[in-house]
Amino acid sequence: MVPKTTMCPLFLGTLLFLHLLPLLHCLSTNNKTLLLTNKTPTNIINQYLTPHNKIRAKLHLPPLQWSEQLANYARWWAHQRQGDCAMIHSQSDYGENLFWGSTGRYWGPRDAIAFWANEKSYYDYYTNTCDEGRECLHYTQIIWRHSLRVGCAKVICTNGYTFIGCNYDPHGNILGQKPY
Repeated sequence: MVPKTTMCPLFLGTLLFLHLLPLLHCLSTNNKTLLLTNKTPTNIINQYLTPHNKIRAKLHLPPLQWSEQLANYARWWAHQRQGDCAMIHSQSDYGENLFWGSTGRYWGPRDAIAFWANEKSYYDYYTNTCDEGRECLHYTQIIWRHSLRVGCAKVICTNGYTFIGCNYDPHGNILGQKPY
């Protein structure tokens, strides 16, 4: 028989271990879950959604809706890039636009989206191509008719640069298809 004075701590220790077991499993199998507990504040959501949807409204496209799932994924990927701020895509099945800004000024969601939207001048809808030597796929992702949801995140990298990523679902830029 275990004395009463040691039985309670032993029981509590076992109970605590059993409650931590799922967390320990998550830590060992999927570090993404550690960053998935944040909820994006409404004012930040609007900083991303408003410029996206103004661009889409000009083409009479349905507005994007905010997805916390996509924001969590964007947050996870941004944290993966925080050490080097490298413009490397995550290789997910989401559409993905990435932006980085150097030190010396504040870079925000509107800056990233404006940068991507400026690619409009390099896109020819009739041929569905970018001008030679120019990038326009960030713009076409923004205006992809079938993309319905977006989630974004921002981090300041260890070198002081700003990294912003937005993920879109369903993804756009399907070869041979026009965005709208």
